[in-house]
Amino acid sequence: MIKYIIIVLVLVIILLAVLKATKKDAELDFNRLVELLGGKDNIVSTETNMSRFKVTLKDVSKANKDGIQKLGAKGIVEIDNQLKIILGSNSKQLKKYIDEIK
Repeated sequence: MIKYIIIVLVLVIILLAVLKATKKDAELDFNRLVELLGGKDNIVSTETNMSRFKVTLKDVSKANKDGIQKLGAKGIVEIDNQLKIILGSNSKQLKKYIDEIK
């Protein structure tokens, strides 16, 4: 009987560890994303629309689109000096974070 209790406890601990790791991976590192956009001084303005995050940049060539994609963006479209980034539910949180640091 004690063996089964120990096995169940170990499984629960493993399950909690996996859930915590998954949640951590799902969250974007906003500091890193701002760096990949060329830094906070390169960001002119931001907008959100559902799951999309639109950012106007002073110099779009400073943005690391591959890095942004690897960080968790589902897609990126560049139009003139703007990037439209599909981030899912993190879009509004990112806009709020950038507005606070500017």
